[in-house]
Amino acid sequence: MNSQLTQFSPNDYDSDDVDPRLIRSRNRLLDAAESLLRTGGIEAVTIDAVTKASGVARTTLYRHFGSSSQLLAATFERLLPQGTLPPPDTGPLRDRLIGLLTSKATVYANLPLQTTMMAWIGLGPLASTAGERTDDHDTASALRAHVLEKYREPFDALLQSSEARDTLDDVDRDLMFCQLVGPLVYGRITGVRDMTPQDCERIVDDFLAAHLRDAPKAHTDDDSPVCFGGLQPPL
Repeated sequence: MNSQLTQFSPNDYDSDDVDPRLIRSRNRLLDAAESLLRTGGIEAVTIDAVTKASGVARTTLYRHFGSSSQLLAATFERLLPQGTLPPPDTGPLRDRLIGLLTSKATVYANLPLQTTMMAWIGLGPLASTAGERTDDHDTASALRAHVLEKYREPFDALLQSSEARDTLDDVDRDLMFCQLVGPLVYGRITGVRDMTPQDCERIVDDFLAAHLRDAPKAHTDDDSPVCFGGLQPPL
């Protein structure tokens, strides 16, 4: 994992020998940044605004975060649900995938959607301009990788299991992850629907029908719209 993540990892402050004043000042900074992000969007999360709202000195802020981008990254990570459910360790692959996907659908349904999306977009490519810290882009990229790794880890564990290797074809796991999780994210960000357990079952069944090693593959005309888990994207 990129070492820059240690600049905003909560685990850095778990040790008993850390000055509790550092913990309090960091939390005050993040509280202020989160409030600004929720009410004013990404543009509101500036060094001046955060120090003013938190009552924490600028020099102290820079002890925790090297730039406003790192502060925004830490704030975004704080908004995400902490911890992920491990994949069920027993039962057929289909049942384990349905259980995992259903648990993820619940997590996504409870995310603070607008704030999360704004923060995620804010971690996009950063323009290189004179005077800008050269490690900002690396920090944002490291957080993106960290978040994606955390959310896909249980899927990777299942898709790399012996049963999955024996029964599924050799399609790239990145694509498999997108095919399973994509409908959940699509439904959430477009407002079409939050996925139900029945939707998750349909998504998994469609996925298995497409990727079982010995299953016949369905073919459609080039002009046919592609459906994900039974959902047809808008034209």
